Amino acid sequence: MAAPLNLEENGPFIPIIEEKDGENTRLVPNPRRKYDEDDRKKIEKGYKAKKLLVCGIGPDEFNRFSSCESAKEIWDCLKTAHEGTEQVKESKINMLTSQYENFKMREGETIHEMFTKLSLITNELRSLGEPISMSKQVRKVIRILPKSLGK
Repeated sequence: MAAPLNLEENGPFIPIIEEKDGENTRLVPNPRRKYDEDDRKKIEKGYKAKKLLVCGIGPDEFNRFSSCESAKEIWDCLKTAHEGTEQVKESKINMLTSQYENFKMREGETIHEMFTKLSLITNELRSLGEPISMSKQVRKVIRILPKSLGK
């Protein structure tokens, strides 16, 4: 009887069988020669996922992740490299929120330039899971426009 490990939580699928040693029972990896079709399909999914991730990263990143043995390992490394740890992510969110709240239009700056800078902040916040609604962004732009534009 095979008891599969969950790929999302534990890495690659490893078929497991129960081995009895007298009164004791323990779980051990199933020998490859005893894999059934279901085992082979699950293992193949892991290899395909790893191949897709490896093909999707550039040569610089490949060198950082080439030692990873599973798609889960590669994914976790990519996630940490690009998003950082939860602490780093929280710090980025705090910094960007502060930048958004203190954002002002500079003297001599065009509306287009100002909106581009504001969009960079709001897009980064959205990518970190902290979106700012469009209506809130519009209110922010109206508040920071110079009084001279209204005349």
